[in-house]
Amino acid sequence: MALSLYVDTARWRAHQKSVIDQFPGLVPVCKGNGYGFGHERLADETIRFGSDILAVGTTYEAARIKDWFSGDLLVLTPFRRGEEPVPLPDRVVRSVSSVDGVHALVGARVVIECMSSMKRHGVKEEELGLLHAAIEDVRLEGFALHLPLDRTDGSDAVEEVIAWMDRLRAARLPLHTMFVSHLRAEELARLQQQFPQTRFRARIGTRLWLGDHEATEYRGAVLDVTPVVKGDRFGYRQQKAASDGWLVVVAGGTSHGVGLEAPKALHGVMPRAKGVARAGLATVNRNLSPFVWAGKQRWFAEPPHMQVSILFVPSDAEEPKVGDELVAHLRHTTTQFDRLVDR
Repeated sequence: MALSLYVDTARWRAHQKSVIDQFPGLVPVCKGNGYGFGHERLADETIRFGSDILAVGTTYEAARIKDWFSGDLLVLTPFRRGEEPVPLPDRVVRSVSSVDGVHALVGARVVIECMSSMKRHGVKEEELGLLHAAIEDVRLEGFALHLPLDRTDGSDAVEEVIAWMDRLRAARLPLHTMFVSHLRAEELARLQQQFPQTRFRARIGTRLWLGDHEATEYRGAVLDVTPVVKGDRFGYRQQKAASDGWLVVVAGGTSHGVGLEAPKALHGVMPRAKGVARAGLATVNRNLSPFVWAGKQRWFAEPPHMQVSILFVPSDAEEPKVGDELVAHLRHTTTQFDRLVDR
């Protein structure tokens, strides 16, 4: 009995192809938990569709994935002096976001990150003149721009890239390859048309692996069902049942990522109102679970355990049976499955 990730493989791969067709030369990204699929599976998919490169988050991920993928590996986390050395093959390309970092990587293959409006990390415009001497001692694979997802000020992503291209050109730095993130296909095409001598490579993860929500589905198996009546005590904290129904033990707990939620950026009155309502319910131990039964998301009977969750299903719903599977609305990037099932 497990928390399973079901994948409609034909549909999932058809979506991958549609993204690859829109972004020629894209760099697939495999970081964190492998977008819910795992590193080994995404390495296999990358080999299948023939990419020459795979981007990973850290050097530790590169050390694991190197045995599953034989092409180039681009580490997205920038190099810092003093970081723990991790033995890596020459086909690993390091991102660098400072002139000092470039100087420290003599002989290495590097991609230099430029400071975008994300303001996360990157070489600044006033530092470009210092790069001339620094790049003499490395193998420069190109420059990179990591762009924001939303542009609430109405600015144009393409114009931001063009501005950086002009700065790099004015500094007489090589523009043979530019790695970019969070551009639409038509924006990438505009750039390629304006700079035909530069190869633009889009680094894409979420859109590639998770862009078709109907291609994947998490399900938790029902392990036990116990009838309760109003007032019965149950669970670790011996709370009282609010009404008649069933306590349903389902596979999927905190070790799988159930009950864990990343902060969200809320826009508009309604999403904020819903957030306030959820917070208010949580103060009286009412927390909605991600598991669905009989067409409704069901409430946690108590906070999820390490490997299972206990749900409350009221008596006016159909009784779940041991072995049934409940669909679970879980975030791929924070979920660890027990098994992956291709359909």
